[in-house]
Amino acid sequence: MDNGCACCQVLHTIWRRTLFQTLLYDVTKPVARITLNRPERLNAYNTAMMNDIVAAFDAADADDDVGAIVLTGAGRAFCAGADISEGAGSFEQHAADPARAALRVGDVMRDGGGVASLRIFESRKPVVAAINGAAVGVGATVLLPCDVRLASTEARFGFVFTRRGLVPEAASSWFLPRIVGISRALEWTMAGRMVSAEEALQAGLVRALCAPDRLLDEATALAQEFATAGSRVAVSLTRQMMWRMLGASHPMEAHRVDSRAIMARRGAPDTREGVQAFVEKRAAVFTERVSDGLPDIWPDGDPPLFY
Repeated sequence: MDNGCACCQVLHTIWRRTLFQTLLYDVTKPVARITLNRPERLNAYNTAMMNDIVAAFDAADADDDVGAIVLTGAGRAFCAGADISEGAGSFEQHAADPARAALRVGDVMRDGGGVASLRIFESRKPVVAAINGAAVGVGATVLLPCDVRLASTEARFGFVFTRRGLVPEAASSWFLPRIVGISRALEWTMAGRMVSAEEALQAGLVRALCAPDRLLDEATALAQEFATAGSRVAVSLTRQMMWRMLGASHPMEAHRVDSRAIMARRGAPDTREGVQAFVEKRAAVFTERVSDGLPDIWPDGDPPLFY
């Protein structure tokens, strides 16, 4: 199973592998690992990769053996950005391309990076990014909805859009200022700045830097902790609550959501088990499943539509 590069080597026995066109999807219970797998193109992002990322996160959400996800890249880069092999016309609309035409809503083409970012945002499982090398353009912005980002000491980040005559995408105008602050976000994006691993750490874009040969082990260990430390239903709800309340206009909105969640969890099997285990001074054995045990605590229902 050695793909010829250190970041693709299997760290533990793989229980199940699913092959996609542009990525690898490996499950080693309780962690799924999604590996961008176009190393000959430095994992450049295209429509096929967008579709594969959505499908892989769909698979992880539906699999009760998966408690958390690690997202990484094959080879020496995480993702070198959008595939611009078509040259100057790479970002022009191609109505004849069925994959791109599927992104059309009325007279507007949806941003393909945003489709993947929003799918990661909607994940029911915690997501740890293991950034093994350069993350440029969409390769940097698609990381932002991950819950924790760990980076190799050799990683670097490029918010280079203005230098290509473009603007930030993948919903990064929402995510990036919330992670690093508005001033830093503007500095990086308006200057089209390449950011070192050390600067990314100092700004809070990444939580820690790891030696390249330790990165996947560290990311997997953190994902395993998310998957096993508590009730998976409670973890999934907590993830939703923290992300969605970033945009709340008043703490009362959070209080309403908290109240719905607490009411939904009162008397739930995992709640009863967690309390009883605490009383008995033993490890809890949680049995609820995200696939069929996740309550809907959101009064507004589905996420907003694109229009």
